[in-house]
Amino acid sequence: MSSAPVVHSIDARGVATVALNRPEVGNAYNGAMIDGLLAAMDALSARPELRAVLLTGNGRHFQVGADLAWVRAVARASAAESIAVSRATAEAIDRLNRLPVPTVALVQGGCFGGGTGMVAACDVVIAAEGATFSISEVRWGLTAAIIIPQLADAISVRQLRRYALTAERFGAAEAQRIGLVHQVVPPAGLAAAGEEMVARLLENGPAAMAETKTVALRSAWGGFDRATFDALVADHAARRQTAEAAEGLASFAEKRAARWERR
Repeated sequence: MSSAPVVHSIDARGVATVALNRPEVGNAYNGAMIDGLLAAMDALSARPELRAVLLTGNGRHFQVGADLAWVRAVARASAAESIAVSRATAEAIDRLNRLPVPTVALVQGGCFGGGTGMVAACDVVIAAEGATFSISEVRWGLTAAIIIPQLADAISVRQLRRYALTAERFGAAEAQRIGLVHQVVPPAGLAAAGEEMVARLLENGPAAMAETKTVALRSAWGGFDRATFDALVADHAARRQTAEAAEGLASFAEKRAARWERR
């Protein structure tokens, strides 16, 4: 198996599989994974036969959010470097959201932080029973700024206000109830459910589906313009370099409760 942080392939039907591939750390994302996701989308977008994309996570978990050791290192870097990291991360989610072919996420195990943004950016989400979700950024003094538009589209602003503020964990059934997940299946049936969904999508007109996605995004939170994109990136990067974020990340590294200062 490849050691690359993201691996991808495409079959004779034009169905691509993009797999997050850091199973030893729950597919926690870092700079290399972000670059790998962007590279995969570049490569696949250049394939005229592309009809659909399956997004998966190798190992026990789909994607457990950011690699917080990497985030701590980015937080100590220059403001320009921090903005570059946030921009690349936002580009990956935005491009996934706007791919002109149907995207299907298959979720098992943990799906936290940025992982929830990835699935919110997909057209169809199928989760295994026992999958667990959390919009966890505030737990570490960070914000989910760059994935909030996609999450607002998926679960509504009302549900987002609860789950992005509490950072609580919730199961697959609740994720389905609030709209983050479309279908919940037994773990052993996850791959088969994905194949069934892909087969259904392949029955439809490719250009008609692409146009449908474009029209839908015109009235969606995630269909923002470039000025909004830049503002989200700036907010995300600035928050990472605050004293509050430093305390939150230190609490993670030191395995203790954060000592938040009162505002």
